[in-house]
Amino acid sequence: MEAHPYSPKDLTLLGFVPNFMSQMTILGIFAAASIIVLTLAWTFPGLFSKPTKTERLLICWWTFTGLTHMIVEGYFVFSPEFYKDKKGCYLAEIWKEYSKGDSRYAGRDSAVIAVEGI
Repeated sequence: MEAHPYSPKDLTLLGFVPNFMSQMTILGIFAAASIIVLTLAWTFPGLFSKPTKTERLLICWWTFTGLTHMIVEGYFVFSPEFYKDKKGCYLAEIWKEYSKGDSRYAGRDSAVIAVEGI
């Protein structure tokens, strides 16, 4: 069993599998997907009405944050053993990388799960 990169080192993560993707790959995919979503969110409302720039910015913001919460954070809430992923699932890779900054996510801290689940 490979040691995990999280702190504290005595955190028990049975079956931990390291990331398949580099941090830059994860960020690159996220950036590309974000650009596509923002482009669509900016363009589509203009096909049906004439929203102001402020309205378009708000549409982009709510679309981006809504999808982020539903997809990325939803995966975390419903995948308690994301750190065991052996297939390189992109969303598991995000959370393995994110957990390096806050190991409460890998350790499934109940407060973190409650906050992310809301």
